[in-house]
Amino acid sequence: MTVTLITGANKGIGFATARQLLDLGHVVYVGARDTGRGEEAASALGARFVPLDVTDDASVAKALATVDADEGRLDVLVHNAGIAENGVVDGPTALRVFDTNVVGIVRVTEAALPLLRRSSNPTVVTVSSSAGSFWAVNNPDRPEFTLTSPLYSASKSAATMITVQYAKSQPGIKFNAVEPGYTATDLTAAIGGGRTPAESARTVVRLATLPPDGPTGTLQDDSGPLSW
Repeated sequence: MTVTLITGANKGIGFATARQLLDLGHVVYVGARDTGRGEEAASALGARFVPLDVTDDASVAKALATVDADEGRLDVLVHNAGIAENGVVDGPTALRVFDTNVVGIVRVTEAALPLLRRSSNPTVVTVSSSAGSFWAVNNPDRPEFTLTSPLYSASKSAATMITVQYAKSQPGIKFNAVEPGYTATDLTAAIGGGRTPAESARTVVRLATLPPDGPTGTLQDDSGPLSW
């Protein structure tokens, strides 16, 4: 069985991704910082829960130690945890956004690398955003052109770049970033609209189930690789 860990999986795209991967036969660990919500989500899905706060080194280490003890390896890691903090631009907010959206990726990846190296087809997917794509935000034909969210967009640029750099430094592991599409989640509640998390999760699942010779170091959406 394929062993998968998803951060921030108690709701939204992470929850929908967990459901779809479970349907494909994966053993899925739902990572969430809120124990009550995480346990409730895992129970509803038929998944396994592991407490995981991507901003806390000890929490990350303990979560990966749990997966190691239970499974002995990790086949798929999905970086889904993220925050937006729209409207506020100051130092403390910037630190909070980057700590979750970027440094969190580094914390979890570094803790997971020993387990991923034991997999026959190790795969890492970062839920990023074309809001962090220079091409998209400067293209008047794209919806990102009118988006004003400095900290979120900058953090997603960094999230995509760290993913690409891991692909270069870890050639035995596939690392790809995904633009999941504008989705109706807690992050977009203030704006409204968007497609369902299940629709957006399909792209995440596609990249999480790549064959051993699949692409690495890309940013993709529903249609394939994106410029960024």
